[in-house]
Amino acid sequence: MTAVAVSELTSYIGKDLGHSEWLLIDQQRVNQFAECTGDHQFIHIDEEKAKETPFGGTIAHGFLSLSLIPSLSAGLAIRPEGLKMAVNYGLDSVRFIQPVRVGSRVRMQLTVIDVTEKNPGQWLVKSRATLEIEGVDKPAYIAETLALYFV
Repeated sequence: MTAVAVSELTSYIGKDLGHSEWLLIDQQRVNQFAECTGDHQFIHIDEEKAKETPFGGTIAHGFLSLSLIPSLSAGLAIRPEGLKMAVNYGLDSVRFIQPVRVGSRVRMQLTVIDVTEKNPGQWLVKSRATLEIEGVDKPAYIAETLALYFV
């Protein structure tokens, strides 16, 4: 995360914060997510049966892909100087556009789209998080994330 003076937070609106490193989505990660969530749909965990689908193999859960936002955006996001605490404030929207096939590599692209002071010392930063799939024209998803920073 990049520390930014509170007085400069709004100057980041519209700025592309860059891309994360690539991350491999392997079958082990997908299987572990299935175990954690109880979502054992065959398109995620049954490699043989999934080969018969239009996907041609297993795909990551949409929510698995979405859960990567904190780790992939950590090195990209801005935070106000003097930060005491930050909380995930939710999402304004999410659109799943393209499935992430197991064996693919993904990375996060992050753009700040709004910064507002909700209360004195509380800053809400809205960002567009786009999960790109290596070699695929369309992203896996575009999500509008909300982070609330306390300074």
